[in-house]
Parts: sequence; structure tokens; C-alpha cells
Amino acid sequence: MVTTMSKSQKSRKVVSEDVKQMVELPSEIPEEVRDPLAELMGQAQSAYTSYLQAQRKVAEAYQERQRQGETSYKEIEEHAAKICTEALEKAERALEKVEQEAEEAYTKAKIGAKQVYQDSVNEALRVSGETIEQAWEETKRNSERIWKVFQGKIEK
Repeated sequence: MVTTMSKSQKSRKVVSEDVKQMVELPSEIPEEVRDPLAELMGQAQSAYTSYLQAQRKVAEAYQERQRQGETSYKEIEEHAAKICTEALEKAERALEKVEQEAEEAYTKAKIGAKQVYQDSVNEALRVSGETIEQAWEETKRNSERIWKVFQGKIEK
């Protein structure tokens, strides 16, 4: 039997051999045959990767700066609160001191007023006593005179 191949079968066989040749690449690419497009793509990929890394570092730097700003703000806020608390405590101590001094001054003034009152009462009683005594002495003298006049011992 004689086999005859048709024209289309022959052309398929040739095409498949060409495809095999195309698929089979040499295992080593010679150094001189470099693809400039592939080199540019590699450089672009490397540049893009560097760009992304730099962008990430910038974002981290911004976040760190924000954290530092927040920390600084909190420290300032705490310091201000501490100063305010100390000032309030100092004002409270000053108020207590002034109130105590005022109470002491009031107590001294009250004691002084009581002393002045007592001295005035004592003086008034002394003067009253002296006046009464003088009046009594005068009354006695007048009485004695009247009695002597009555007895005729003294003439008017």
C-alpha cells in the first residue's frame, strides 16, 4: 500500500516542525544579544520599586512626626495641668493663710474691744463711785452744817 499524504497534511507537518523550533529556545542567551526593551523594563520596575519604598518611608516619617507632635502636645498639656494645679494649691494655701490671719486679727480686735469696754466700764464705775462718794461727803457735810445750824452752833 502506498501512502499518499495530502497537501494539507504535509503543510501541517511543516508548521508543527516550525513551531517546535520556535518553542525550543537555546538554553543560553549570548551576552551580546540582550533585549534593550527588557533592560528598560527591568530598570523601570526597579525604579518603581524604589519609588514605592521611598513613598512608604515618607509615610512612615510623617506618621512618626505626627506621633512626636502628639507626644509633645500631651507633655505640654500635662505640664500646663501640673502648673495650673500647683497654682491652685498655692492660691488655696494663700487664702487659708489670709483667712487665718484675718481670724486672728478679728480675735485680737474683739479681745481689744472687750478690754476697751471693760476699761470704760471700770472707769465709769470708778468715776461713778468717786462722784457718789463726793456727793455723799458733800451730803454729810451739808447735813452736819444743817445740824449745827439747827443746834445753833453755827450762824448762817
